[in-house]
Amino acid sequence: MTDGFSALTLALRPFGRAVVSMIFLALAIGLLQGCAGGAQTPASTNDLLTDSDESPARKRAKIRLELAAGYYNNGQTTVALDELKQSISADPGLFEAHNLRGLIYMRLNDFPLAEESFKRALQLNPQAASVQHNYGWLLCQQGRAQDSYTQFMGAIANPNYNERSKSWMAMGVCQVKAGARNDAIASLTRANELDPSNPVAGYNLALLLMQRGDLAKAQFHVRRINNSEYANAESLWLGIKIEQMLGNKDAMTQLGAQLRKRFGQSKEAGSFDRGAFDE
Repeated sequence: MTDGFSALTLALRPFGRAVVSMIFLALAIGLLQGCAGGAQTPASTNDLLTDSDESPARKRAKIRLELAAGYYNNGQTTVALDELKQSISADPGLFEAHNLRGLIYMRLNDFPLAEESFKRALQLNPQAASVQHNYGWLLCQQGRAQDSYTQFMGAIANPNYNERSKSWMAMGVCQVKAGARNDAIASLTRANELDPSNPVAGYNLALLLMQRGDLAKAQFHVRRINNSEYANAESLWLGIKIEQMLGNKDAMTQLGAQLRKRFGQSKEAGSFDRGAFDE
């Protein structure tokens, strides 16, 4: 199962829906691995959890939850919500179900119900880093920056959370939106250190570094994107502008040739042809 997304236009648009959804990779952890955390306690605390320890209601709820996640992943939001309602009706104690409910309502732009869902999930499992991550993103979209940072940092501080780079990146994107550029650079740098292959973190970091005048560092990060499968019109155009500012005419020409060949109809190609480097 993959996870939901909701675009933060300026910061995430360059890499489209598929890469933006990287921000929510934590959901897959919450739904697949987290379900075991909600199982009933066996008779002896020394025993391993097995299928026999789960009630029929819990088993039905988990099956419905998996179906809901599958439908959600396929973009069948209404069907996913119907399956999820049946999951919660069978067993309202699965925090993963409330987490997915929050993502569904976030996709539907019903922020009050999304927030209610994430809060309920955290009541059931206060240490659920995947929920804190997703709740942080919801708060970011509502302009509640400081509250969102609290949720992201809560997720990052969890020693069992393996997706810290995604939360650092999401927090950095939110800091860009809030105008906290130096903080954003620090967060995106940390995200990039943990996952150098993440193009969203790399692009936004390169853009901020260019705006701050750290051209060599900006060049390093955007070159890594443009030498990968994630290169697109906007990353190439950013690379061109950085090379132009550094006076590297050969590198600028090479990137321009790629831009014309691969994305000739893009507005970035048009800007390059006009020499409009300040756009």
